[in-house]
Amino acid sequence: MKKLTFKRHLAESLKSLKRNGWMSVAAISAVTVTLLLVGVLLSILLNVNKIAHDVENDVQVRVIIDRGTNEKQIKQIKQKLTKIDGVKKIEFSSRSEELKNIIGVYGNDFRLFRGDSNPLYDVYVVDTKSPSQTITVANKAKKIKNVYDARYGGIAAKKLFKVVGTVQRWGAIISILLLFVAVFLISNTIRITILSRKDEIGIMRLVGATNNYIRWPFVLEGAWTGLFGAIIPIVLVDVGYNWAYAVLSKSLESTSYRLLVPGQFLWQIDLLLAVIGIVIGALGAGVSMSKFLKI
Repeated sequence: MKKLTFKRHLAESLKSLKRNGWMSVAAISAVTVTLLLVGVLLSILLNVNKIAHDVENDVQVRVIIDRGTNEKQIKQIKQKLTKIDGVKKIEFSSRSEELKNIIGVYGNDFRLFRGDSNPLYDVYVVDTKSPSQTITVANKAKKIKNVYDARYGGIAAKKLFKVVGTVQRWGAIISILLLFVAVFLISNTIRITILSRKDEIGIMRLVGATNNYIRWPFVLEGAWTGLFGAIIPIVLVDVGYNWAYAVLSKSLESTSYRLLVPGQFLWQIDLLLAVIGIVIGALGAGVSMSKFLKI
């Protein structure tokens, strides 16, 4: 296509949006509502996956060491733990450190257990390379000499892994379904606007305009409709998420879970919404035009 012809089509597509008035507003509104729904749910699902990943990584194996175990034996336990397949990191927590943690959580009433009255054990806190390896690592750690027990949450951890897997699977399914819904609604809305202008297309064919000459203004108009329809969702998603992040981050400060930082992913959602609007708008217009351009 020649540069001059493309500029003419571009100008004509913008004029058509203005000329069609309420029909253009209706099409852009349908795109806006659809993309707003896609943007909000994608933001939620991405954060659900992020927190699910944090929950998985928060599950650790606590290897409890027998009382009376000397320093040499404690070091030997660590050496044997490092040889277990799947172990990522090992940290030692003494009886006194364990008691300090309890006092910090439950209050000063537990101070009376200091010194020889401390009923707690020395512990190795083990992080695994993959959450699915937690149970295997715990079972192998139990068999090490001078290990009293190895705990990972038992049934609760198994349920947690199952829930996390379910959330991630359904999150992916919902995201794909949303994109299909967006394709269906936007392309059909564009198709309705073209159907209302079939007489205009017929006149252009009668005066000898080629198919490409007729098609391009409509394709560009569909792209403009998708782009304009994406602007409001992009603004609302960005403003809404920044507000939600500021509020919810305070509630999560006391936990090891964090929401996605706005600057890390919002631009990707913005770009995705704009691309979805433009591509689907243009494709919807192009496919709808095919019906009227058949000889």
